[in-house]
Amino acid sequence: MVTCYLGIGSNLGNRGKNIRLAIQKIRALKNTELLKTSGIIETKPMGGPRNQGKFLNAAIKIKTKLTPHLLLKKLKQIETELGRAKTIRYGPRVIDLDILFYADKIINRNNLKIPHPKVFKREFVIRPLLEIV
Repeated sequence: MVTCYLGIGSNLGNRGKNIRLAIQKIRALKNTELLKTSGIIETKPMGGPRNQGKFLNAAIKIKTKLTPHLLLKKLKQIETELGRAKTIRYGPRVIDLDILFYADKIINRNNLKIPHPKVFKREFVIRPLLEIV
């Protein structure tokens, strides 16, 4: 099993409930164990359309046997199950799940970049991440 860090955000609907449901679904993934969960913080959106609501953000630490690409696929399935629909980039969303780190892997593909390319530029990622590292 490898250690991974995931970022979670929501700014539509019941944001706290969306995050809790996403964490429950991640915990239920086969070959995956939830190790730590950060507190939830509220932040202003970065980029995207004006006047969208504030985000709730958190981070979790997991151990998994899933490959990076299979983990990404499972996270996208969870987003869909929770009602995320494709809209404009950086637009409002029910849930956003990102792989921040996957062990010590560096992956630079069109559909997957690890470490997440903006992890160190976003306070809403860094603050929860520091709680669980």
